[in-house]
Amino acid sequence: MEKPWKCEDCGKGFRAPCELERHQRSHTGERPFTCSQCEKGFTDISSLWRHKRVHTGERSFTCSQCEKGFTDIGNLRRHERVHTGERPFTCSDCGKGFTQLSSLQGHQRVHTGERPFTCSQCEKGFTDIGNLRIHERIHTGERPFICFQCEKGFADIGSLRRHERVHTGEKPFTCSQCEKGFNDIGNLRRHERVHTGERPFTCSQCEKEFTQIGNLQRHERVHTGERPFTCSQCEKGFNDIGNLRRHERVHTGERPFTCSDCGKGFTRLSSLQRHQSVHTGEKPFICSVCDMGSTQLSNLLKHNVTHTKSRPFKCSDCKRGFKSSQLLMSHQRVHSEERLFSCSHCTKSFRTSPNLMKHERGHTGESLFTSPTGKRFTRSSLAEPQCHSQQ
Repeated sequence: MEKPWKCEDCGKGFRAPCELERHQRSHTGERPFTCSQCEKGFTDISSLWRHKRVHTGERSFTCSQCEKGFTDIGNLRRHERVHTGERPFTCSDCGKGFTQLSSLQGHQRVHTGERPFTCSQCEKGFTDIGNLRIHERIHTGERPFICFQCEKGFADIGSLRRHERVHTGEKPFTCSQCEKGFNDIGNLRRHERVHTGERPFTCSQCEKEFTQIGNLQRHERVHTGERPFTCSQCEKGFNDIGNLRRHERVHTGERPFTCSDCGKGFTRLSSLQRHQSVHTGEKPFICSVCDMGSTQLSNLLKHNVTHTKSRPFKCSDCKRGFKSSQLLMSHQRVHSEERLFSCSHCTKSFRTSPNLMKHERGHTGESLFTSPTGKRFTRSSLAEPQCHSQQ
């Protein structure tokens, strides 16, 4: 069908002037239709009507297979591809398939490196306007999507829907190889790379490979030292917003994830899942060299380095290599003289938590060493000169 109305900015064609007018707002950023509840703006009235169903809870379009509800027929059609496995939109560079055209277009920018949408506050670039809008809420603190069970707020509706499955325990997406369940399709796709070994995202500095672009971006901050997310209470910096949110629970004491077997609380879901293996005894990640079992993949990957001489994490000051990013960051404090760990009994501070704990035992008198005669010593008492009576 002929599309005579052309956009002067990108050359895209449209069948009617009204369609062109709506499209041009993607270039100008104009969003004249605003939600009265959360003040989110939209380029057209129909998008605003669909959005309002997020607040009303109306989901009139239901999947015939899993009975999940959707606010509009388009989202339902896209969801149905989860069950059918249909991915009609394929990347010409890597062959990856997508359920919708917009996802393919956003993905292709991974290959081109294009990030046309930039945050006005921190200048971070994004591949699509939706991710930019969600990111901007980091700076504003806006979390308009609230969980009805725990009242936790989220910056976008997708994060809220995934979070709700924490309460319901729903894991509708299952791995065909190990039958492990996941609460969203993205986590399943990333998990499948554990079996395939695919790590398509590579660090340009140390050549470490990652299963997803977000992990690569966070990792790159190990080399640059960038920590753009700062705690408002102790000013400690973090390389991603998730780590900051989890850290803030240290100050609030919040432990929203509770073990159903022993009642122990955790600050994050992944910690709870790892803890549960204590009760089940499950160690699904096995070392191919020594058959050591691990409850999580990250620990296995760290362990694998012990079988090699690889030290991929290099200090920018002295070029010394380390086997993990944590060891590198701890070492870098030698150069910066940064001392984050302060003694609660005196004014002395330390570069690492173990050194602080050893020091504090000098105040508490906790025993560290036992002599052959059975006498116990602290480190501080061992350091003192010993006096002996003259014979």
